Amino acid sequence: MTIKKETIIRTVVLALALINQVLTVFGYHVIPIDDAQIAELISLIFTIGASAWAWWKNNSFTKNAIAADKVLDELRHKQ
Repeated sequence: MTIKKETIIRTVVLALALINQVLTVFGYHVIPIDDAQIAELISLIFTIGASAWAWWKNNSFTKNAIAADKVLDELRHKQ
């Protein structure tokens, strides 16, 4: 059983957004914009967007969850 590539991509994007947010909180502006308030706003929007996108979909990491996804896909294709 393997984790879907979309799940991995969403999780990586979320991790990057969270790392960026933590760096911004500690004064390291990863997004190169002169005005600190704009950088923080962009970072916040990026974090919110990545969080919503990453967890909007079903992210199956465990063997049981991946197996359940396969059963669900089979049931959907039978209809």
